[in-house]
Amino acid sequence: MSILTVKNLSHGFGDRAIFDNVSFRLLKGEHIGLIGANGEGKSTFMNIITGKLEPDDGTIEWSKRVRVGYLDQHTSLERGMTIYDILKNAYQYLFDLEAEVTNICEKMGDADPDELEVMLEDMGTIQDILDHNDFYIIDAKISEIASGLGLNDIGLDKDVADLSGGQRTKVLLAKLLLEKPDILLLDEPTNYLDEQHIEWLKRYLNAYENAFILISHDIPFLNSVINLIYHMGNQELNRYVGDYDNFMNVYEARKKQVESAYKKQQKEIDDLKDFVARNKARVSTRNMAMSRQKKLDKMDVIELDKEKPKPVFNFKAARTSDKLIFETRDLVIGYDEPLSIPLNLVMERGQKIALVGANGLGKTTLLRSILGEIPSISGEVELGEHQHIGYFQQEIKEANYNSCIEEVWQEFPSYTQYEVRAALARCGLTTKHIESKVLVLSGGEQAKVRLCKILNRESNILVLDEPTNHLDVDAKDELKKALKEYKGSILLICHEPEFYNDIVTHVWNCESWTTKII
Repeated sequence: MSILTVKNLSHGFGDRAIFDNVSFRLLKGEHIGLIGANGEGKSTFMNIITGKLEPDDGTIEWSKRVRVGYLDQHTSLERGMTIYDILKNAYQYLFDLEAEVTNICEKMGDADPDELEVMLEDMGTIQDILDHNDFYIIDAKISEIASGLGLNDIGLDKDVADLSGGQRTKVLLAKLLLEKPDILLLDEPTNYLDEQHIEWLKRYLNAYENAFILISHDIPFLNSVINLIYHMGNQELNRYVGDYDNFMNVYEARKKQVESAYKKQQKEIDDLKDFVARNKARVSTRNMAMSRQKKLDKMDVIELDKEKPKPVFNFKAARTSDKLIFETRDLVIGYDEPLSIPLNLVMERGQKIALVGANGLGKTTLLRSILGEIPSISGEVELGEHQHIGYFQQEIKEANYNSCIEEVWQEFPSYTQYEVRAALARCGLTTKHIESKVLVLSGGEQAKVRLCKILNRESNILVLDEPTNHLDVDAKDELKKALKEYKGSILLICHEPEFYNDIVTHVWNCESWTTKII
């Protein structure tokens, strides 16, 4: 049974086409991985099928009475609401049904026998819905999901406006899972989730009976939960049975077949053109030349997909820093309350350190305290001399209305426009991306613009806060290669062991010094 049918979908932004005559069908129980390079339109597709964006052409048809749940990373959470308030809102439709039962009961006294029969039937239907959707065990279900995603550790009475990016993602994901929709739409759900809760989500999705569409660049996670791949690229959407590894095998084989057929056809075209050019003027061979020209005119010419620019990352090295990178003495980090015990940490030149642990323990707060961006509660930090720091922030909350060219040019005013464009192109951005405003780019494209500024400034220390979030597979692989080759020191926050294990010399687990209950 088809839950969602998309027919002849076309869409673009300005003169930049995203989809051209795309069709798609989602069947009951399918677990789909939606993949493609940054900027190919994965999130745009999600926005179109959920009605947040109107396509230029085509139709989107949902089955009747299908409840859709969409994890949107950009949903705002209002100050004054607690985590519990948000999670309880997942059941609002059930509270509305309960109110409907109350309303029916109030009207029963004035109803005639026929009306009463209809009312009793309605009440029975509503009661079945309430029973089958956990209405009478709401608090137990909230506690179960909140525990699985680590929200009980944060405190369900905490104001959502005070949460970190990772904690907000967990709240939105928990609310979505509590809603138990007929189809889940998940846009990079593992961004900002730590390893423990990624494992919990993996188990949950494996046991999920309904359908879901998952966007993720975390390939091990993707492989563990999906059974179908839809690949988005070159304005097309193509279906592959199996996991990502199987997709890559089939995709590469098909690509080689097309390239082989293309070369063979191009040789045939060249031979035909050459024959026509040499023989069309002679009376004796004119008919043969015309015959070959007709063959040329009728030929269905094979076109190769346009190759996407692959990023090339090379960090520029500054002069060597002092042996000491930083030393903390009884440093207590936090805002209104301590997030850590007194910390006595030392980092020396050449070390590459990964900070790991659950969200909300203060990993980002520690980085910002060391860099002097925020005050600590107590203690002190000593920094070494001759430090040239490249800092990649996890979140940029302000809307950025600069074009990509303006954004980089402001940092490097001595560059020519050609040099700015070349720097952005090396990060895997096309001409259309480079000339667009940062605001309209995908999360991965925006990350590449931010990386571009770090790559083009000399550094001897890199401080990277979740740099892999939103990056596509090619960009992630290239970043990993560049960090392995980097001669300076690295302090890295990352939730993907597959990414950081081959890079770092030390792993610091923040759970060993947090004041939070783990």
